[in-house]
Amino acid sequence: MPNPDPGQTLVEELREHALVIGEVTLTSGRTAEYYVDAKRAILLPAGFQALGELVRAEAERAGATAVGGMTMGADPVACAALAAGADVKAFFVRKERKRHGLQRWVEGPPLDAGERCLIVEDVVTTGGSTVQAIERVREEGLEVVAVISVLDRLAGGAQAIEAAAGAPYRPLTTIDDVYPDRPDRD
Repeated sequence: MPNPDPGQTLVEELREHALVIGEVTLTSGRTAEYYVDAKRAILLPAGFQALGELVRAEAERAGATAVGGMTMGADPVACAALAAGADVKAFFVRKERKRHGLQRWVEGPPLDAGERCLIVEDVVTTGGSTVQAIERVREEGLEVVAVISVLDRLAGGAQAIEAAAGAPYRPLTTIDDVYPDRPDRD
C-alpha cells in the first residue's frame, strides 16, 4: 500500500535510525559533530518503501530510463526504485574497473548510448562521489537527466553536483529536516 507521505516517513526513519550524534570523520576528510548513516534507515522496510516511492516519482518526473550512481551509496537507492515499480534499469558505477570478466565501469543490465540516467546518492556532503559517478556515466555515452540524494548535509555538495551534472539536483531530505537543532546550523 502506498505511503500517504513518503517524504515525512523518510525524514522520520532517518531521524530515528540513521542520525548519530558524536564526532566522526567524513569521506571528505572533514570532521563533524554528527553523522547520518542513511543505510541504517533506508535498509529497513519503512525507509526502503518510502525511498522507493520517492525515487520512482523522481525517475518518472525526469523521464529517466536508468537509475544508479556510485556504489555503495547508490545501491540501495536504485534498488528501492525497482522495488517500487519504477520502469527503469538499475546500475552501479564501480570505483575501480574490474580487471576480469567484462571489465566494466558500470554494472547492471546493458545501457544503450544516450540512455536517460537519474544519478542517485545516499548522503551528499561535498558531492565528490556523485560528481565522479556523473563523469563516469557521461564517459560511457549516457545522458544525465537529473540527480537526487536521500540527504544533503548542506555543505556545498549541491553546487558541485549542479555544475558537473548540467541537470537538476534535488535532495529528498536535508540535514535541516533530520537534525534541525544541530550545533553547526547557521
